[in-house]
Amino acid sequence: MPLTPVSTPAAPAAIGPYSQAIEAAGDRFLFLSGQIPLNPTDGQMNNATVADEVAQVLANLRAVLAAAGASPANLVKTTIFLTDMADFAVVNEAYAAWLGDHRPARATIAVKALPRGARVEIEGIAIL
Repeated sequence: MPLTPVSTPAAPAAIGPYSQAIEAAGDRFLFLSGQIPLNPTDGQMNNATVADEVAQVLANLRAVLAAAGASPANLVKTTIFLTDMADFAVVNEAYAAWLGDHRPARATIAVKALPRGARVEIEGIAIL
């Protein structure tokens, strides 16, 4: 099965040994790596508030989806990682607005820490 890396300068470059996303199964599935609130222009964290973080994370995800010819409407599953479940309502509100009427399957998981001190990270699976 061919695996095709997807990359765009409109989202932060990978900060480790992984791809921003991988197209698989005959270019039908797109597996999106987790995005944290790194600004793709300067590589700095956009983390003044949790709302700022989630806005940047969602913008990064949109950019990677677009690089594969997709949009948030193509998402079938997402996973949200939070370092504090007290941030759930803020993240959920921004996430719902970003998706509009589309509702992919989702899990939200509390974690002890995320890379670079982020408070939120989101990964996803889309169908193309």
